[in-house]
Amino acid sequence: MLPIRKLAFVVNGQKSGAPELAKTLVRIARAAGVETKETEGFPLADGFLKGWDACCVIGGDGTLLGAAKEAARESVPIIGVNRGSLGFLTTFSAEEAATSLPALLAGDFRLAHRSILDCSTGPGRHDLALNDVLIKAEINSRIVRLEVVADDDLVTEYLCDGLIFATPTGSTAYNLSAGGPLVHPDAEVIAMTPICPHTLSNRSIIFRQGVKLKVYNRTEEGHLLVALDGQRNLTVCEDSPVEITISHLKLPLVQRRDHSHFSIVRTKLKWSGGLVEKRPATG
Repeated sequence: MLPIRKLAFVVNGQKSGAPELAKTLVRIARAAGVETKETEGFPLADGFLKGWDACCVIGGDGTLLGAAKEAARESVPIIGVNRGSLGFLTTFSAEEAATSLPALLAGDFRLAHRSILDCSTGPGRHDLALNDVLIKAEINSRIVRLEVVADDDLVTEYLCDGLIFATPTGSTAYNLSAGGPLVHPDAEVIAMTPICPHTLSNRSIIFRQGVKLKVYNRTEEGHLLVALDGQRNLTVCEDSPVEITISHLKLPLVQRRDHSHFSIVRTKLKWSGGLVEKRPATG
């Protein structure tokens, strides 16, 4: 990869140790002759990353989600440094970031290009989501009746607490908590998972790349809330469906050359599959 000569920093000042780590990484970058700029504000303003080679996000996955839309639009790779909890996206630890940064600045890394969802709720109401689109009742205590159509073909009508439409990246988030599948990040698909469906046979559905999904509100006297990445909400126009597709944009994510997706999953989800040795029976 090409060397990084201009590096923007997005720092979540509320995360323990993040400001101090930022100072260390900025010092390393400047010592290597790299131009830097910093912000503690996110989501990022339009144009913040325009003309920059990369963006280092120091915080948790929520911080990275706040920078993802701008990074995707400007095709700026993100280096995610974890100062949060799980950190599926912010894969570099503080120690790894400090030791790896000189090599990263020299171009010794690989890029993963993550799929993004394009969501529209009516004329002029449009946004992007890296993790997921959640459709639910505007009032939390209400259930919703949602009709789903894929490429003009009726899927079914759901009576449930809501529907989650997740990217492979977002499959480890709300989708997983709701019983949805884990999806490999290279699979360009959409996972749709109903939340507490009233029909027990309603399960997750995986839709292909290029699918055009429409969700119609069939709830009597009920309004919908559409949440993107758990951070931004869209209001739904009356008589307009919620439309979801896979965007032509992708998020470039910086990874070490020896990065292993399943190693991250095993560690973060605390998987263990070791066999327990059976002790011989005693008389």
